[in-house]
Amino acid sequence: MVYQESFFVATGGRGSYSVTEEVQAQVAAAGIGNGICQVFVHHTSASLMLCENADPEVRADLERFMARLVPDGDPLFRHRDEGPDDMPAHVRTVLTASSLSLPVRAGRCDLGTWQGIYLWEHRTAPYRRRVTVTVLGG
Repeated sequence: MVYQESFFVATGGRGSYSVTEEVQAQVAAAGIGNGICQVFVHHTSASLMLCENADPEVRADLERFMARLVPDGDPLFRHRDEGPDDMPAHVRTVLTASSLSLPVRAGRCDLGTWQGIYLWEHRTAPYRRRVTVTVLGG
């Protein structure tokens, strides 16, 4: 059995946004007890991550690390069609993940105690991001 549905995330600009509840709701709607959940973001300047969900400082630290690794306005980059954060956002996406595969057990993503699913917005402006959840199993 295969189930597939999309939802949208309104971001407020650069940062991480929990999508755990939305993904879990899609898995529940699939009616699949055991299988695989694949989550995909349809953009080249946002990504997905499975991350610590208890302390928001973890995600803030990741953002600070990424800002050091790929700074806005770096003169190395020539692609600046949409501003100084344009190419850095693309690099951040390539360095992270556009999709996640998660086990489904008993009709839910079988996440660890401290794991959450996040959309990571790499642009500084707000965007509306499309995320697709595909659930395979029986």
